[in-house]
Order: sequence, then C-alpha cells, then structure tokens
Amino acid sequence: MTTTTEPSVFTLRQGTAPLLISIPHLGAQIPQDIAQHMSPAAQHLDDTDWHLDRLYSFADALGASVLIPANSRYVIDLNRPPDGANLYPGRKTTLLCPIDTFDEQALYLDGRQPAPAEQARRRDKYWYPYHAALQAELERIQSAHGQALLWEAHSIRSQVPRLFEGTLPEFNFGTADGQSAAPGLAEALAATINQEGRYSAVANGRFKGGYITRQYGQPAQGIHAIQLELTQIAYMAESRPYAYDEERAAAVAPVIQNAIQQALDWINLSAKTDTP
Repeated sequence: MTTTTEPSVFTLRQGTAPLLISIPHLGAQIPQDIAQHMSPAAQHLDDTDWHLDRLYSFADALGASVLIPANSRYVIDLNRPPDGANLYPGRKTTLLCPIDTFDEQALYLDGRQPAPAEQARRRDKYWYPYHAALQAELERIQSAHGQALLWEAHSIRSQVPRLFEGTLPEFNFGTADGQSAAPGLAEALAATINQEGRYSAVANGRFKGGYITRQYGQPAQGIHAIQLELTQIAYMAESRPYAYDEERAAAVAPVIQNAIQQALDWINLSAKTDTP
C-alpha cells in the first residue's frame, strides 16, 4: 500500500481494491491556536467516532484505501457542506464549525466562537484538502477498476436525544434515499443483518448519509457511496473514557466486513447487468 499525507490534515493509505473507506470523524487533535479559545468540555472530544480505525483493521485484507483526518470534528466537520447548510431540514444538527456538543455543551469560551473569517480559514486549511484527496482517490480507483465503492464509516452513541428519539438500531445504512448507490443496496445490507438476528439494522432511517455520501455518490457514473452509522455500544463503552470493548468489537467487525463485501459484490453484479 502507498501512504500519502498532508501534514496536520489527513492520512491516505492507497489500496488495490475498488474500495475507499473514509472515516471523517475519527480525528482527535485540536490545533493549539484553536484549542486556546475552547471550553473545558471541548477537551473531552465526546462526539468523536472513537476507535473506528481499530474496528476497521480488516480494511487492508479487503485491499481498501483508507482516508483519515488528523483533527477533531470540533475543528471543522468534514461531513458538512462548505456553506454549512443543514442536511436534515427541520431537525437539530451541529454546524460546519460546531459551537456545541451533541449534549449542547458550549465548545468555546464566552465571546470566542469562530467568526466568519476564521471559519473560512479552517475550510481552506482542513476541509478542502481532505475533500480534494477524497475526490482524487475516487477518480484513481474508478480509473483503475471502472467503478468505486465509497464506504463512509461513522459511529455514534446509541442514545442522543438532541438528534433522535429513543435508541438507534446498531446498523444505520444511508444512501440518500437510494440516490448515492445502486438501487436497493442499502435495503439489502440491512435485510441481511436483520435476518442473521444478532444486530438490528435500518436503511435510510434517521441517518441517510451526510455531505460526503450525497456529494460523491454517483451510481450512474459507477461511484457508489454508502454511509454506515454504527452505534458505539456495539463495540465500545459509550461513556468516558470511551474504552474499546474487545469482545463486542470482535463480534461486530466481521459483520461490517461482510456488509462491505456484499456491497462490492452487488455493485459488481450491477455493473455486469448494465453492460450491453
């Protein structure tokens, strides 16, 4: 595998398969020039998608490319549009440059929230380079294989009252209501998991896919994007210090890997069916 980096922004490991795994909320750094304006609550990084690089350690075996940011979503949210538009109109969500946590705790000291000029600086320094790398890698994969699967790896606490009522299923697949990937793919992945019975799954429920899924998924052009929002209780503790649970992770990781392989097989079959 080839590894490329943009210092302080991202790491990209290039693989050999038609698969890119993007983990945009894994980053756990806050640059000092930003951290000095932030509240004590920010230092806990509560809304991080913890340990997903470890959970997805099977990525190399699949031949996947893997893209990981260096910085926390509290610096800038790579899965939001650059103009900050709400992807779920009518529902509460966090901002491009978040000012509070999922639990609505302030991330900044009084009067220190990022002004428009600071937000623009962060877009230029952190957001655009990550997306340029993502776009270039998808183009490389598609050029080599004729198609590409973008797997958006996310995780979240199973209960976040600000964002949704009740408890989430463990597996939440999103394809922008079928627009970002082959028709029926998200539903097929959820059905497989539900039939196996150990975990619950839903397709295009509360989480339909964020900006990355919606922006880059172009199934008509051979690029299929799927977001998996996995509940953290499936592989870790959901309270500080957010410990990795070896037993739970060992059980759920093969299910994720099988879902990715199912998606690759589905896309390959779709491509063959569409070929004159």
